[in-house]
Amino acid sequence: MSGRGGAGRITLPEIDSTNAEGFRRASALPGPTWIVAGLQTAGRGRRARPWTSPLGNFHGTLVLKPTEPPETVALRSFAAALALRDALVQMTGLPDSFALKWPNDVLCNGGKLAGILLESQGLSGPAPVLCIGIGVNLIAAPDPAQVEPGAVPPVSLLHETGLRVTPEAFLDALVRAYERWEALFQAEGFAPLREAWLTHAARLGETIRARTGEVTREGVFETIDAAGNLILRTPQGRLAIPAAEVFF
Repeated sequence: MSGRGGAGRITLPEIDSTNAEGFRRASALPGPTWIVAGLQTAGRGRRARPWTSPLGNFHGTLVLKPTEPPETVALRSFAAALALRDALVQMTGLPDSFALKWPNDVLCNGGKLAGILLESQGLSGPAPVLCIGIGVNLIAAPDPAQVEPGAVPPVSLLHETGLRVTPEAFLDALVRAYERWEALFQAEGFAPLREAWLTHAARLGETIRARTGEVTREGVFETIDAAGNLILRTPQGRLAIPAAEVFF
């Protein structure tokens, strides 16, 4: 294990899933630790969907042992999204290229570049663990034909910007960026993260569709509230949506 700054780092050539490895190692970790892998053989996204993980893309997990209530712990998805955007801007110098899609994606020129998956165990018990899984298409993206109709098409940083960024260099930038947002979150709560996230939100003020299970609602994306819920203005009134898949 190596560490630069406050968090430890574990680098592996290949693993099934960095989140799964995070849970396996959590009890032995002395503090916040990044686990990164050159290859993932069973990477996954939200709703257990497979996440394509070729060599040269970024696959990593930050393992934390938070003490806050579960609803507060979950807000770290916004810290991760903001850190991802900061790292991408630092590496490319292209701030206008990146936007944040609720609840947990980062877009580049309108396409899905990165995803975030929060998984937890025992948050109400004596040994809480949070794994913040992050995947970034640095050099390659899945075939758009594999994506659900209506979903944001995947893109790679290399294709969209012409810039080749190594996973190692990206991790350096991401670690520093996340530490800044985590410190702000601990010091001042969610409010400053919410304000910053909204500044970079994709399709804010525009009509979107939010699907939860079999129910799809269409309305104007007004904001996110103090709990991170999507606020959708519909003909039936304003709705606070805690979890959904968003389509543009």
